[in-house]
Amino acid sequence: MTGPSFPGGTSLSHLDIYHDAAPDGICGGSPHIHLVSTEAYLVVEGRGALQTIDGEGFRETDLEAGSVVWFTPGTIHRAVNRGGLKVLVLMSNVGLPEAGDAVMTFPPHIVGDPAAYAEAEALGEGEERAARAARRRDLAVTGFQALRDAVVAGDRAPLDDFYASAGALVRDRAAAWSELVRAGALAQAQTSLTLTEAAARGDVAHLRDARARVAPAPPGERAFGMCGRIRAYDLTDQENTR
Repeated sequence: MTGPSFPGGTSLSHLDIYHDAAPDGICGGSPHIHLVSTEAYLVVEGRGALQTIDGEGFRETDLEAGSVVWFTPGTIHRAVNRGGLKVLVLMSNVGLPEAGDAVMTFPPHIVGDPAAYAEAEALGEGEERAARAARRRDLAVTGFQALRDAVVAGDRAPLDDFYASAGALVRDRAAAWSELVRAGALAQAQTSLTLTEAAARGDVAHLRDARARVAPAPPGERAFGMCGRIRAYDLTDQENTR
C-alpha cells in the first residue's frame, strides 16, 4: 500500500478550546465554515457547547467528556468553552483544511473583500500572534451574531450571501484541492475496494504487508488555531518498531 494509511484519509489534532471571552461574554473559538470537509469533535475533557448555523437554523449542542458531534461542509460552527474543554478533532480530506478549506464569519464588508479578509485572518509573527488570534475571533463572533440573529428571525439572505462570498474567497485556491482528495481519501477508498475484490477471489497476499503504525506525540508547542490552541498529529506512515 502506498500513501497515508490512517483511516479514511483523515487528520487528527488535539484542541484546547480558547478560554477567554469574546465581546458577547462567551468563551470560545472563532466561528467559521469548511467548504468541502466534514469535521468531528470527540470531547476528552471539560464541558462546553457547539453553536451551529446551517440549513435548519441555529442550534446549540452541549458538550461533555465522551460527546461526539460532527458537522458537514457549510455548517457554521463556534466552539464554546464552559470549563476546560479539550477535544480530539477528526477532519476529512487530510491536508485540505491546511490548504484553505475554511472561512471565518467576518462581517460582510470583510468577507466580500479578499484583501481585507487576508488582513483580518493573518496572525503575524512573534508575541503579537495571541493578540491577533483574539482580535480575529472577536471579529468572527460579530459576523456570527448577525448571521444567527437573521436566521432565527427567518431571514436566510445574509447566510446565503455569506456562502457566496466564502465561495468567491476560496475559488482560486480550490483548484488544487482535488489532487489532495485523490491522494488521500479517494486513494484509500480505492485501495479498500481493490482489497475487497482480491479477498473475494481468495487472494490475501496483501496480508503479508501488514504493519502496526504509531503516531509520535504531537509537538508541545500549540499553534493558534481558529477554535483554540491546536497540536496536530503526524499521521504519515512511521516505521514499525518491535
